[in-house]
Formats: sequence, C-alpha cells, structure tokens
Amino acid sequence: MKLNTISDKPGARKNAKRVGRGAGSGRGETAGRGVKGQTSRSGVAVTGFEGGQMPIYRRLPKRGFNKPNRLDWNEINLGKLQTAIDAKKLDIKKPVDLAAMVEAGLFNKSRDGVRLLGKGELSAKVNLVIDHATKSAAAAVEKAGGSIKLVERKAEPAKSAAAETAKE
Repeated sequence: MKLNTISDKPGARKNAKRVGRGAGSGRGETAGRGVKGQTSRSGVAVTGFEGGQMPIYRRLPKRGFNKPNRLDWNEINLGKLQTAIDAKKLDIKKPVDLAAMVEAGLFNKSRDGVRLLGKGELSAKVNLVIDHATKSAAAAVEKAGGSIKLVERKAEPAKSAAAETAKE
C-alpha cells in the first residue's frame, strides 16, 4: 500500500451543493434562499419561530415535574452481573457492593447507589449490598442461593434561600 493509493470508499464523500454560480446551474441568483427578507441574509437562525403563529412549545401544556434532589442510580441487570462473575472480575466470597462493582469496571463512576434489574439469568450464589432491587431481581438472587442487603440512602435536602440567609 502506498499513500497515494489511499482513498475513501466510493460514495463516502458527497460534493457540496455549489450555489450562486449563475442561472444555468439551477441554483443561481438567490441560491435557493428565496427573495429578500431575514432568512435570505446570512447569520440567521430563527428557531422556534412559526411565522407569528402560536409556537408548538406554547400551544402544548406543561406536564410533569422534575424532582430537584432525586437520586441518580447506577443500574445493572442480572445478566451483566453474572458475566462479571464468570470473568472473575467480582469476588463472590465477599459482599458485592457499589465500590466492588466500580472496581470491577461495571460502572464508569459511582453515582448515588446501585439498582439491580431483573433482565438475564443469575446462577452464582452472591451476597449483594445494594440500594434497590426490583422484585424479579430479588427473587432471582434468592433462587440462586444468594442474599440482598438493602442500604437506605436519602436524598440531600434542597437548601432554600431562606435557610441560607438565616445562617448569616
């Protein structure tokens, strides 16, 4: 192989549309931008504007609520846990907790705790120290002869502005 023979696969790179190159090109004169007005000029991004019509983000009602202090879980399925045990990444003789799972590379970072989900099969007898488990996951762990110890964690209370000023 030589450097001068290296090229992309056919069709990998598409030529850009050459606009504003004369009437014969089919995209001359106004270059597909229409006539005059704001959007015919450069530097325009009118996002969410619908020509004076009430925009969709104002037509639709506000829904739901985002809890400001909710916990962010590391979720893991039974199948992934079994794969880590089979690969000898987890030592099942010791209790398996969040720190052990992070060390084994099951999670990139430890968040607020571990939530065990029931997808997949578990055959190893493992003692888990986790924060939450679905009913199907808990049943599968107990069926395999293991146990689950649930750790109670509470969300940090949101600091109010009144409490902050009261301290000062």
